[in-house]
Amino acid sequence: MFFNNQYNKLRDYVNSIIEKPILTSSIVLGVLTVIVLALSFKYYLQDFDTFFGQVLAEAHGMLFDIAVIGILIFWLNKNGEVRQRIRTYRDEIDDFRLWESEEAAFRTVGNIKRLNRHKINEINLVNCHLSRTNLNYVNLKGSNLNSSDVSNAFLIETNLENTRLNQTNLENSNLNQALLMGAYASGANFKDAYLIKAQLQNAFLIKTDFSNAFLMEADLTGCYLTGADFNNASLYKADLRGAKGLTIEQLTKAKTLYLAKFDEDILAQIKSDIPELVGK
Repeated sequence: MFFNNQYNKLRDYVNSIIEKPILTSSIVLGVLTVIVLALSFKYYLQDFDTFFGQVLAEAHGMLFDIAVIGILIFWLNKNGEVRQRIRTYRDEIDDFRLWESEEAAFRTVGNIKRLNRHKINEINLVNCHLSRTNLNYVNLKGSNLNSSDVSNAFLIETNLENTRLNQTNLENSNLNQALLMGAYASGANFKDAYLIKAQLQNAFLIKTDFSNAFLMEADLTGCYLTGADFNNASLYKADLRGAKGLTIEQLTKAKTLYLAKFDEDILAQIKSDIPELVGK
């Protein structure tokens, strides 16, 4: 019994040392130092100069190993860790896809921002639930948000250039000064959304719902607007020059067109058919 107790204590003590890597390394270094110095002692006494020269030669080799091999291995390991983290963030987004909950929305946004910190902006967010989240200043250029729910969210100055937003729900979201140049937003829902000074040049907005939206000073030059709904939308100072598929029938439903810019043929029809919308 006595020997068993002593053995258990010794085992626990050894395990406690092993669990502390710095202490373990120090002990190993100390033991090896004693052994090496003991074996080398006679060389110190007999031919110290020659022996010391050999030690210095080995030291130079050690420095070379650290400078080349050590740094290279460190760089490879760091790159591997970064790639693994990026894969984890993407996997977590996949895990929360189609999960309509507040937790899923905020966890997904957290992963988006982490990917942004790694200079990654092309993210697959199809069918993701992002309602009531803060995506201000986030870079989603070239991402895919088709059929996602981004309603009641904040996307101020968010970069959505060339982003896919087909059938995406952005109802009542704040996209003031957002960058949507070349975005694919056919069938998207911008109802009650704020798009003040938003940049929508050359965007595909076919059958997009802008009812009750605030498009003051928005730039829609060169957009594809066939079938877009501007019912009660504010287009004050908006620029719609070069818009394709835009008709006078769509504009009659707008709340105001005061100081908005149009091509000459459309402007002539507006002044003739709905002059009240371009007045104060």
